[in-house]
Amino acid sequence: MAARDALQARLEQGIAELGLDLPVEAVPRLLDYQALLERWNAAYNLTAVRDPMEMITRHLLDSLAILPYVRGDSLADLGTGPGLPGIVLAIAAPGRQILLVDSNGKKVRFLREAIRALKLDGVRALQSRVEDVEGQFDCITARAFASLADMLGWGGHLLAPAGIWLAMKGKRPDDELAGMPPGFAVRSTHELNVPGLPAERHLLVIGRR
Repeated sequence: MAARDALQARLEQGIAELGLDLPVEAVPRLLDYQALLERWNAAYNLTAVRDPMEMITRHLLDSLAILPYVRGDSLADLGTGPGLPGIVLAIAAPGRQILLVDSNGKKVRFLREAIRALKLDGVRALQSRVEDVEGQFDCITARAFASLADMLGWGGHLLAPAGIWLAMKGKRPDDELAGMPPGFAVRSTHELNVPGLPAERHLLVIGRR
């Protein structure tokens, strides 16, 4: 338990530094997700991050940093990998319909097990290429998934008319802006300070023109 206590302390400190007010059950469920990811990762290589403390910082807190910008009743997380940020957002702010999309079968098997084990209501996982997904969503998230041009080219049809696209990036991708498809515009850019993460993180909020 000592190891989990240390992970919990790191997570709670990071949540406080982000200024977030999460449901009371969110922290233990986030730790359950991290433990499940760590266990599966040993066999399935779902993420290059192996160290549990690094998982708290690079996966959980990094995903939680965009929570203040998430809105609407439905969300699609494209190229979700092992559920980042989609599963983290589902735990931290339950109540919306969330679709987790990835083309990798191993990752989608993990996602389905995580949804079952963590009892994530309203969350489903789909193994598909982004361009083949159907439907429209109030909010779309994509974490270091592709260039803005590819991201919006493949998945732009999924954004509801008044929806917002949250593109998570490392360095501010000024060089990618010229390649964005017509019909989309960057509404705002935010520098994210992820507790314990020295690397640059930026969030671009994109909408339809």
